[in-house]
Amino acid sequence: MPFQYSRTDRLNEEVRREVDRVIREEVSDPRVTGTFSITHVDVTRDLRYAKVFVSVLEPELRAPLIAALKGAAGFVRHEMGRRVQLHYTPELLFELDTNIEYGAHIASLIDSVIATEEGKKLNDETTEDA
Repeated sequence: MPFQYSRTDRLNEEVRREVDRVIREEVSDPRVTGTFSITHVDVTRDLRYAKVFVSVLEPELRAPLIAALKGAAGFVRHEMGRRVQLHYTPELLFELDTNIEYGAHIASLIDSVIATEEGKKLNDETTEDA
């Protein structure tokens, strides 16, 4: 049986798409720059709040970007409410998402362990030949 998306999943994705579009097209704050993406949105069941997770690649731009988004939350909410037909437009709460950075860190740790193991194996082989 194929996986079926619930109404909440569809709503999360629609809010994510529209919030991203509003931020990129309408927000004119100079701090909203750099490489960022809206990775995920969690809308509460009562549709009162939506937690918006933002991933920012440049570490020095994270704090200013999140501050700018929190400052523009009311405007983004208003514009999103005009674009998405909902009974109630949720209040937007912006959060920094570090999952991509964490995944890259774990991948680099795995790579270093593999390199260390290959170095040990190569070192053991040269020792046996001598």
